[in-house]
Amino acid sequence: MAAPPCPALQREQQRAADIIRLLTLYRPLLDAYIIVSVPPSPSAPPLRVPPQPLTPASPQDFFTEGLWAQLPPPWQAALATAAPLQLARLLGGLGGPGAAWPLSLLAFAAATRALAFPRGCPGGSPRPPCQSTRLHPLLRRHVKPKKQHEIRRLGKVGAPPLPAPPCDPSPPRTSPKTFLYLQLLQRLTQATGCDRVVDVGAGQGHLSRFLAFGLGLSVTAVEGDGRLAGMAERFDQELLRELGKTGVPGNKGLPRCHQTAPCHSPPSPLTPRGPRHVAGRLDPSAPWGEFLLPPDPPGPGPTTRNPLGGPGGSEGGQRVLVTGLHACGDLSPALLRHFTRSPAVAAVASVACCYMKLSTPPEHPSSSPGYPLSAWVAKLPGHELSYRAREAACHALEEYVGRLRGESGCLRTHCYRAVLETLIRAANPSKKRPGVQTVKKAHTLSFPQYARLGLPRVGLDPAAISLDSEAVEAMLEQQHKVVAFFSLTLLLAPLVETLILLDRLLYLREQGGCQDGDGEGVTALPVLTLPLPTGFQCALVPLFDPRFSPRNLVLVAARTPLGAVLSGLDEDSSEDEDTGVAEPSGQKQS
Repeated sequence: MAAPPCPALQREQQRAADIIRLLTLYRPLLDAYIIVSVPPSPSAPPLRVPPQPLTPASPQDFFTEGLWAQLPPPWQAALATAAPLQLARLLGGLGGPGAAWPLSLLAFAAATRALAFPRGCPGGSPRPPCQSTRLHPLLRRHVKPKKQHEIRRLGKVGAPPLPAPPCDPSPPRTSPKTFLYLQLLQRLTQATGCDRVVDVGAGQGHLSRFLAFGLGLSVTAVEGDGRLAGMAERFDQELLRELGKTGVPGNKGLPRCHQTAPCHSPPSPLTPRGPRHVAGRLDPSAPWGEFLLPPDPPGPGPTTRNPLGGPGGSEGGQRVLVTGLHACGDLSPALLRHFTRSPAVAAVASVACCYMKLSTPPEHPSSSPGYPLSAWVAKLPGHELSYRAREAACHALEEYVGRLRGESGCLRTHCYRAVLETLIRAANPSKKRPGVQTVKKAHTLSFPQYARLGLPRVGLDPAAISLDSEAVEAMLEQQHKVVAFFSLTLLLAPLVETLILLDRLLYLREQGGCQDGDGEGVTALPVLTLPLPTGFQCALVPLFDPRFSPRNLVLVAARTPLGAVLSGLDEDSSEDEDTGVAEPSGQKQS
């Protein structure tokens, strides 16, 4: 007798189907991000008609393709008079006084919020502190505040607590964003009994150093760029030299906190146990024991085919925890595939990024694509996501809401690029949507200044083009319409990210033995934690503050229950607020 289908699986399958239906209905708006070579139809109907009659365009095509006229007339009337603060409230789902939005626009915005995964409620400082007083000074070196926040939060979920000195009963801490990730990894290692971690896509080794020196774990750092792997080793040696000067026990002589910041409990001492660095790229099709390809570009040292030793994928037969903080493109799906195939991998924690770099079936027919992963999503009509639709999922909705609320001058750059596209095509019709390198601080320039910097980058002479004509001025006066149109596209961005991450959760369910259901009569519910009856346990955790860490959803999967790992993370996050020196508002996070 067949086992009954999982109710949670049915809910998430229905949710994926609902998202695809909504994206299909508004695909012309979503595909306004897409740069293609097919010319748009001059008789394209309004946006309210589903997708096929419209041809994808780009925000830079706002004037050349008449994108504003393709919106439903009631939307045009409301958006044309909307102030930036009103657009911010529309994006944020806030009520109160504001524009009189058409019901169809309100329904569209409400549907996008209802189907997207919750991203947490941002609170506290609008940006991470300049330096964390809760991270050991040696571990703060070379690490940006955003990265500190991520490592700190993630690590708390994975490693056994180190013995603390008498004056400091707390576990080792770092700055907001980085420490959140460490919190997660610390709990995962405790739940799985692992003290071995493989950090894939380790970059310059910031996370690996904290796991090894700060938490005493055995860490193998794998990085596909040989130059970054070499830099990580130099940073390790730099830290070891400093430890040798001060002495490991207590690490005396080091500054305990930033001089201008209030001092919390001092950071715990470091151990002299550093990570092992391996230069190599992950091969998603290879067995776990032979999962590396040569680095690109190559590094100075030899490439290790199996960084973990034994035939089971771990040295001495121990199980390992695999993590990837901002694992780019196909790297995140590769981590999940290795988790499902290798019993030696006890758990995986992955933060994805660069969705536009995911491979799709038409691109690589002979290999497993990065999207879709699950059999369920792959069989749904309309599940395909184009390059720029996936790129849209990487945009920071919360950051843009902040710009709208502050009526930031950065908003004018969208209009500048759209006007520049009009001038480029008028001067040379063969140049459609050329790549124009970013003009630094474009919002501080006048349009003629901006154009004089941008036009030479596409081979055009600014002196031969009128930059202050009446036509140019008329387009610049429509900046508010360009901003409104861009705001609508951002409403769909979280939906695309949700579909990609939901596809990965469904893949884990399928690989873990959860039976497929027919999905009839099921409603879409915002369920993040997905316990499997057999096999794997998995969850999506909004771990970071989305305002300065837009990719804030961490996918966690394990072969043991996750209840103890996830319990109380919200309470822990309030303890991690750091009152260190705030970064100047004019400095951009990267």
